[in-house]
Amino acid sequence: MTDKPSEQAEALPLIDIKPLLTKLWPSTASVTPAEIAYAISHFFTNQVTEAQTASLLMALHFTQMDFRADVLAECARVMLQAAAPIPVEELKEVIERRGKKEGAYNGGLCDIVGTGGDSHNTFNISTTASIIASALLLVSKHGNRASTSKSGSADLVNNMKPRAPVISAVCPESLVKVYSNTNYSFLFAPVFHTGMRYVAPIRKQLPWRTIFNNIGPLANPVEDVLECRVIGVARKDLGPAFADALRISGCRKAMIICGEEELDEVSCAGRTLCWMLKEKSPGGEVDVEHFLIQPSDFGVSSHPLSTVSPGKEPAENAKILSKILHNELPQNDPILEFVLINAAALFVVSGICEADTSNMGPGDDGQVIKERGPAGQRWKEGVRRARWALESGEAWRQWEAFVNVTNDIAG
Repeated sequence: MTDKPSEQAEALPLIDIKPLLTKLWPSTASVTPAEIAYAISHFFTNQVTEAQTASLLMALHFTQMDFRADVLAECARVMLQAAAPIPVEELKEVIERRGKKEGAYNGGLCDIVGTGGDSHNTFNISTTASIIASALLLVSKHGNRASTSKSGSADLVNNMKPRAPVISAVCPESLVKVYSNTNYSFLFAPVFHTGMRYVAPIRKQLPWRTIFNNIGPLANPVEDVLECRVIGVARKDLGPAFADALRISGCRKAMIICGEEELDEVSCAGRTLCWMLKEKSPGGEVDVEHFLIQPSDFGVSSHPLSTVSPGKEPAENAKILSKILHNELPQNDPILEFVLINAAALFVVSGICEADTSNMGPGDDGQVIKERGPAGQRWKEGVRRARWALESGEAWRQWEAFVNVTNDIAG
């Protein structure tokens, strides 16, 4: 391991999970989600041997228990319990003070994230969409370095010019200052999920994706003040499981997406499968509605994935991101429209597109697009707002504010 465990963690006794491993084969019928989560909770304190940790990760993969909603929900819960605690009440005060409420959006924090592993190696769509969305929403982009692609979200932002943000400066103690100065924040996973340093070397030695690829997107560190999220999954059979896992955990506003090509984004090439969490009534039960969307529902053209799969290094992708944020690409550019529909999805899920009036700022003509598409949502209004975020320069301003505040905190 590269990181030396703390003295306290070294002193904790080992937990033997051999009984659980025995129960996982040849049948999983007697294994409960609570048992699995209990074992995983001790990964974060370095109390399970490397051999047993790897064995459990492999067993969950081959039995596909890491695809079960109840297992995902319970394991995400213990992962969040082990995360660095955030100042919930202070963040609620900042959210209230910032006053971003509009339409059915209550002004809370939002995230857009993917599981990765779809093998399409597209441009960093969700990260770019998160920055665009910060023009109107408070965004908490949860991300990490690349694990299955060349350019992870953290790799991308670390290569931004003329000055990169200091993402390690965003920690529980600095969140209030960050959100007092900007709508945007990047939550670098290792800073908040510190116990993952014990698991990371083991995951790297395994040739398969593990349960952490699935529960990571479900474990945003600011969960307690997260109003909505869009999560992309790289396998269609994960969609219902993720939606149910969120519902089990108490989430009330979210959408799981999977392009028909098994893409963890809203597809620019064809149809996207969606599972949206919706309240039957305010504060009432939450249902999951399954439907399909396609680029034409957003009012944009379709583009083959080959036109948006540059497979570039982080520095090259950072140049593309800068061009997007400076509104330097043609309106029908394939990567731009790919990004716009994903930002639009977050706008729709947040509820901000339900506003019947619009006063975003300079450049906004106030003409809300009230047309409704699949699931009764205003997808084209989402794109209108995303285009305004770029054309007005507001997305870049929020990004600059994030860069400045993190460098200030670090320096």
